[in-house]
Amino acid sequence: MSDNRLIIFDTTLRDGEQSPGASMNLAEKVEIAHALKELGVDIIEAGFPIASPGDFEAVQAIARQVHGVTICGLARCNNDDIDRAWQALKEAPRPRIHVFLATSAIHREFKLHMAKEEIVRRAVAGVTRARSYLEDVEFSPEDAARTELDFLAEVVERAIEAGATTINIPDTVGYAVPEQYASAIRHLKEHVRGIDKVVLSVHCHNDLGLAVSNSLAALKEGARQVECTINGLGERAGNCALEEIVMAVHTRPDYFQVTTSINTRRLCPTSRLVSRITGINVQRNKAIVGQNAFAHEAGIHQDGMLKERSTYEIMRPEDVGLTKTDLVLGKHSGRHALKQRIRDLGFHLDDQQLQKVFEGFKALADRKKNIYDADIEALAEATLNSGPAIWTLEAMTCSGGSGSVPHAAVVLWHKDGTLHREASMGDGPVDAVFQAIERITGVDVKLKDFQVRSVTVGEDAQGEAQIEAEHQGRVVRGRAVSTDIIEAAALAFLHVINRALAREQMKMNPQTEAVSVT
Repeated sequence: MSDNRLIIFDTTLRDGEQSPGASMNLAEKVEIAHALKELGVDIIEAGFPIASPGDFEAVQAIARQVHGVTICGLARCNNDDIDRAWQALKEAPRPRIHVFLATSAIHREFKLHMAKEEIVRRAVAGVTRARSYLEDVEFSPEDAARTELDFLAEVVERAIEAGATTINIPDTVGYAVPEQYASAIRHLKEHVRGIDKVVLSVHCHNDLGLAVSNSLAALKEGARQVECTINGLGERAGNCALEEIVMAVHTRPDYFQVTTSINTRRLCPTSRLVSRITGINVQRNKAIVGQNAFAHEAGIHQDGMLKERSTYEIMRPEDVGLTKTDLVLGKHSGRHALKQRIRDLGFHLDDQQLQKVFEGFKALADRKKNIYDADIEALAEATLNSGPAIWTLEAMTCSGGSGSVPHAAVVLWHKDGTLHREASMGDGPVDAVFQAIERITGVDVKLKDFQVRSVTVGEDAQGEAQIEAEHQGRVVRGRAVSTDIIEAAALAFLHVINRALAREQMKMNPQTEAVSVT
């Protein structure tokens, strides 16, 4: 590998999914994996196969369906984890097993109850076991940023001797600062035999807002793989944001002197896809992919932009896929034009899904004068999220106003084919609809956040409703779109109900508690 080639290791589907409320179903994970491949990432960490049957199934499905990119599975340094990871990955043309074991003093004493000698022995055994299945093995000393440097060097050297081909140095709790983190990378390069024969990787968390800064500092010391996530998703404050690390090296090749395989024009579409699937909005002032990233309001900035764009923009919005929303299709457009536009927007739909989007498109064209890219994206996203549901909205009416009591009537289909009706009053029409749905389904959730926004522009724009609720102590998110915002709210609430019920059904399957790592 060229010394100026930076490997992008995406862990959105593993570490990113550990972000509270960001759990994804199988179809959603596969869709994101396809999008990551089109984005140009080198490695997709698809999950933690032993964590649950669902994680195993997702890693296996991605290994089977997404080719042209390395598919990685996570495992602790024990035989059961590693064997399970191999079973999930073995059909991938380019598989990788990523094994990890904590090394810091605080983890040794309070979590593992192991001496240094046992840590080294377990690390070597884990790497050796993984190498018995395949050649591409990554090793991570968890909480490396808080590990004594001499002991860290010893563990890393022994892992390389055992056959690790990539060594990852995680700042698991976001404790490091750039100069310290860079010095740790430098120490390893100077004191570990064989370090020049492996790829040195970094995985930084953002607890102090330094994940990207720490990762970039490590690149200057010779690290050549960065582990990151779309939109910086991840546990607590998240991970190093893929879009930020990529555009930093893309915009400043004079300083970092590395290149990536990323198609930067896919950054914004991929960001929007992940945001819609997880229900976690991107903050407006988020670097690269935020709504305000290329917005200029100050008069002096606007004046400069009109005279020469580079006065206040160091990147072009087109370079990250952020373009003006244009009218793309109308009511007379055909299936082929719609199919091509859906592909251009980064969606992968089978014939049945495409037919459902086409039907929705025609119905929407009768309700809206203009149809925009965001409308098409909303239809495609709704189709991908419309797997077998326990409850489906059949009909809904509601009313409200000054001096009257808001009320609603709702009709739902159950998957067993029965029709259920209920009426309710509430503080407003939306509240009345939600109460009627809760009465029919028998599912009690605590509403934590409810937002409605316009998907596109104009008085006939589709409204997107996003809901965050709590069910049995866990966060559940739902979203839906409609030209009727109350209908959108009802559909989003029903999405939450169906997800909550699906989680209850999954509890019937035996699971191993997921382990928080790098």
